[in-house]
Amino acid sequence: MNEKLHLVQLHQQLLWVGIGCQRGTSEQLIDMAIEQVFQENRLAKDAIAGIATIDTKASEVGLLEICRLRNWPLKTFSAEILRTIFVPNPATIINQAVGTPSVAEAAAILAASQLTPSSTLPLFASTEVLTVGFLVPKRIFRLQGQLGAVTIAVAQESGV
Repeated sequence: MNEKLHLVQLHQQLLWVGIGCQRGTSEQLIDMAIEQVFQENRLAKDAIAGIATIDTKASEVGLLEICRLRNWPLKTFSAEILRTIFVPNPATIINQAVGTPSVAEAAAILAASQLTPSSTLPLFASTEVLTVGFLVPKRIFRLQGQLGAVTIAVAQESGV
């Protein structure tokens, strides 16, 4: 008797996608950016625990729609908290616009650290202090003929 074995690949949901985006960025652009980053870095989308961003993007339609469609939680952090995280690619222009030199990278790192909003962080906490793996530095995506831009970064929880 020849039985077929079905292999099931399970992924722990340990990856947090940090996202920064311009107002009005579509769910399609966000989805395309995540897809491209995960393909290029050979990461499993099934391992995504959720999306993280700055609190001023908590009502951004494209972010809310991707989270709803994929059943991902959305974690948000204030600029005050985000600016305490040491990131590899800070941006002066983002700091001037929203009050923190990083949204995508800092939000991914913070979400992966599993800290609560009331946690006290040392000034300029690093991934070593927060015990997370920083997997993908920020990448900026745009689509010709479409409004908006999205920045993606990925961090991994330390696991159990």
